[in-house]
Amino acid sequence: MATVGSINDIYRFGTPDAGAVLIQPVDEHDLAFIENEAEYIRQRAGTDFMLLALRVGDWNCDLSPWPAPAVFGKDDFGGGAQATLEQILLIAKEPKKKYYIGGYSLAGLFALWAAYRTDIFTGVAAASPSVWFPGFTDHMKAGRIGTGSVYLSLGDREEKTRNPVMASVGRNIREAHALLCAQGVDCVLEWNEGNHFKDADIRTARAFLWTLDNTKEQPARQASGAQNDRSGTK
Repeated sequence: MATVGSINDIYRFGTPDAGAVLIQPVDEHDLAFIENEAEYIRQRAGTDFMLLALRVGDWNCDLSPWPAPAVFGKDDFGGGAQATLEQILLIAKEPKKKYYIGGYSLAGLFALWAAYRTDIFTGVAAASPSVWFPGFTDHMKAGRIGTGSVYLSLGDREEKTRNPVMASVGRNIREAHALLCAQGVDCVLEWNEGNHFKDADIRTARAFLWTLDNTKEQPARQASGAQNDRSGTK
């Protein structure tokens, strides 16, 4: 484990010198299931990989792309995603490696947003991403994603909620999928049985597996660490 700014700890699973590196922001809840996720990937992946689980200090702050009021509970969103991405870019810079960004819930949203800020990621694995986040689909329309491969998923009960902001997740993920496909991105939208809290580790593992398989013939991107202003107005 190592301390890196707003990323408190880095947990490593898989083959140390693997050419495929999966980067996933996590919190304490995710860490309880991360070994199961890594094992699920290991048993089914057709290639060696290294999974880097990055524990962030403040989930709502470190993974939100811009400030927004709380939609559940009392914790607002602090808009600290840029600082977290800068930490990740210091990690994802070894030549000839393929870097993938992914995660569950707000980490899935962060993964999508990050790929609008840089083009170093070979694929995005966004499992049940929080695309209900205020302004995010408008943000996608205003820019162009910096990867050619995106996996999206959602539970079939996630949009069935009384919270009007979170109920938009189904409409928004359909819109995001259509937008990415129209821009020529190889994008899939998978629907899972259940609500947002069912099988998060397996859903995330399946997201990474799809991106690994879908990009196995692609060369590694140039991991220069440079960021692109691909983000529109936000």
